Amino acid sequence: MFDKIGIVGLGLIGGSIAKAFKNRVGTKTVVAFNRNEDVLKQAYDDGVIDKYTAKIDSTFSGCDAVFICTPVDKIYEYAEMLVPFVKSTCIISDVGSTKGRVYDRIKLISDKFYYIGGHPMTGSEKYRYSASKEHLFENAYYILAPDERVPQSVCAMLYDAVIKIGAIPVMVSPYLHDYIVASISHVPQIIASSLCNNVKLLDTPQGHMHKIAAGGFKDITRIASSNPDMWESICFENREQIFNVLSSLEDVVKRLKDSLSKGDHSGVHEFFDEARLYRDSFSNITPGSFVKRYEIVIDVLDKPGSIAIISVLLSSNNINIKNMSIVNNRERENGVLYVSFDSEQQRQKSISLLREMNYEVQIKD
Repeated sequence: MFDKIGIVGLGLIGGSIAKAFKNRVGTKTVVAFNRNEDVLKQAYDDGVIDKYTAKIDSTFSGCDAVFICTPVDKIYEYAEMLVPFVKSTCIISDVGSTKGRVYDRIKLISDKFYYIGGHPMTGSEKYRYSASKEHLFENAYYILAPDERVPQSVCAMLYDAVIKIGAIPVMVSPYLHDYIVASISHVPQIIASSLCNNVKLLDTPQGHMHKIAAGGFKDITRIASSNPDMWESICFENREQIFNVLSSLEDVVKRLKDSLSKGDHSGVHEFFDEARLYRDSFSNITPGSFVKRYEIVIDVLDKPGSIAIISVLLSSNNINIKNMSIVNNRERENGVLYVSFDSEQQRQKSISLLREMNYEVQIKD
């Protein structure tokens, strides 16, 4: 089905889709448009794309699918530009962080192609093609929000392709999507940026806060390094839902302020305890995966080769490491290396091997 695909916008996500479809879906031809022609030339030299263009034209003819990987306020514009060139059975998808307003606009022309909105719940603060990778979507939710007129068989084809690139497809309506991501993605981005702006505002002339900020602050504000153009677009595209979630957040913060002003120790304790219990109730799974992962935390020394030794020990005993991540601080965690496995049997075997090597290992539930 996906012998030829097109990419509009060859950044982190667009580049990663191109790489993943070529190497995992078996796509033979990838064509691309990007405003920066240097990026197109680089991707062509890398063998990631087979043909490129500096404008939307017949280069996209014959595509089985085209992924529009631009800021959300540009998605409709590019979809409209594609109409004269794509076949009626072409799937037009996107990777935007909002769906409702895009969906409302594209309905006007969606009889010209099959529109299936998409949102891979992955990425990083790095947003250029140079950061793209074939495995970017592994174990990540990939939300699909199809036009109601798209046949189930067509949805199933993209659904299966998403599985092949390593992601976990989830079907929802465009409007439910926007309500969900406003709460778990958009407002958290606003909070991270607000924390950075607030510390900058409150810092001493000598920059004490900037110098001392470490561990937890850097972790919670990491996403504040994201592309401001993208987030400006997202905020206006999903303005109504973001307003609703921010209003709820204001009520939550006000509750804490009221407890503090009244000297209500139990109220303050309850505030933090409720958050702790809810956070601890999250399934022990790799971020973005429906599949349960069995995790351990290993206390390792910060020296060259530490992680390599553990990796070799486990792999030489036929233990597959499903995911591994480094904790950049020890403020709240015991250990600095998370490792996850597919089964409890593999987790227990790894614990035994590591403890025999005198590593301090804890089960992460």
